[in-house]
Amino acid sequence: MGLNSSILFSGASNTSKSADAGRAALRVAAGLALALGHGLGKLPPSEGFISGVTELGFPFAVLFAWAAALSEFAGGLLLASGLLTRPASLFILITMSVAGFLRHAGDPFGSREKAFLFGFIALMYLLAGAGRYSLDALIRKNRR
Repeated sequence: MGLNSSILFSGASNTSKSADAGRAALRVAAGLALALGHGLGKLPPSEGFISGVTELGFPFAVLFAWAAALSEFAGGLLLASGLLTRPASLFILITMSVAGFLRHAGDPFGSREKAFLFGFIALMYLLAGAGRYSLDALIRKNRR
């Protein structure tokens, strides 16, 4: 397995099957919640969403609005399926950091809480990988 594929499909698990089942359950629940509860409604990005990205000072606001919406929708689906988990998690983490620390910076914690939760879930999968019950694990096994 080359360097690129070892990064893309990494995350072998040395934990028990029940721990990996819990890891998979969280991955599926969080990924689907993010994709369907947050990302789907942002596609295509509305003028209001694009305007909000512009207010944050991002150049190419339309591009960044699409990137955020796709990070939530496609990234959530990739996370749920355990495919390209680490790259998807990186994009989710970046998007949730912008949401929690910039877009909702002046809001009460309750308004920022979901972004932080999704962000920390993404951080965990970025660091640990998808585990044995994932498409990444299947690809990793077939490449050996």
